[in-house]
Amino acid sequence: MRADQTLTWRGRRVAWARSGDGPPVVLCHGTPWASALWAPFAEALSRDHTVYVWDMPGYGASSKDPDHAVDLAVQGELFADLIDLWGLERPHVVAHDYGGAVTLRAHLLHGAPVASLCLVDVVALRPWGSEFFTLVRDHADVFRRLPAHVHRGVVESYIAGASHRGLRAADLDMLTGPWLTEEGQAAFYRQIAAADERFTAELEPHLGDISVPVHIVWGTEDTWIPPDRAHRLAGAIAGATVSLVDGAGHLIQLDAPVVLAAELQRWLASVR
Repeated sequence: MRADQTLTWRGRRVAWARSGDGPPVVLCHGTPWASALWAPFAEALSRDHTVYVWDMPGYGASSKDPDHAVDLAVQGELFADLIDLWGLERPHVVAHDYGGAVTLRAHLLHGAPVASLCLVDVVALRPWGSEFFTLVRDHADVFRRLPAHVHRGVVESYIAGASHRGLRAADLDMLTGPWLTEEGQAAFYRQIAAADERFTAELEPHLGDISVPVHIVWGTEDTWIPPDRAHRLAGAIAGATVSLVDGAGHLIQLDAPVVLAAELQRWLASVR
């Protein structure tokens, strides 16, 4: 399932795809990923659901115009509009990493209707970001000018660090590919430079307003966003449940695909 359809939003090209039949489910990716990370799960879930995937502008197959903002505020507004453009009344949403903040902003700050939320190793609570984020934010122009082979090494090392079990060559190629073109290199550092905790600070006071079912899934070996965030997030959302996945890092889709697939199937069956 590839994001091979496009629509235009505020001058941006948004790549997306839809497959299957049944209750709608939207899968939201994070950074520095794209919808391709969700593709096997989308295909499996499409047997019982109408599944939507999309690439945020600045990522994957969507446009990477340097004049377009790619921060979490913009992505949240876009996602709220996407739900309306797709004609979805109350989709179930599964979100990973940045996709969590995007989804929560769309729902809590822009009124996007959802039936349930499954939040997988998400960016939602401060603090987040890494020393690498800070370094890039302070020197983004320098990083954009790195020689291509040096940039490749930076991207591959950074992305590999999100997996606890280690990445297969094919998976590393899938994750790094969009960032290795000239356009992709600039976009890679631009989206990191746009990272700002104020975008989650704005939504944190509203977490207690969530009234739909929420399930939180987290890898116990996530070094990017430690698993204590799962319990903190559950404590902020009334009725939220938590599942910890042993032996999985931040790239839980690749570290524990069978466990995650079973977890998603079980959760969506419970809220269908």
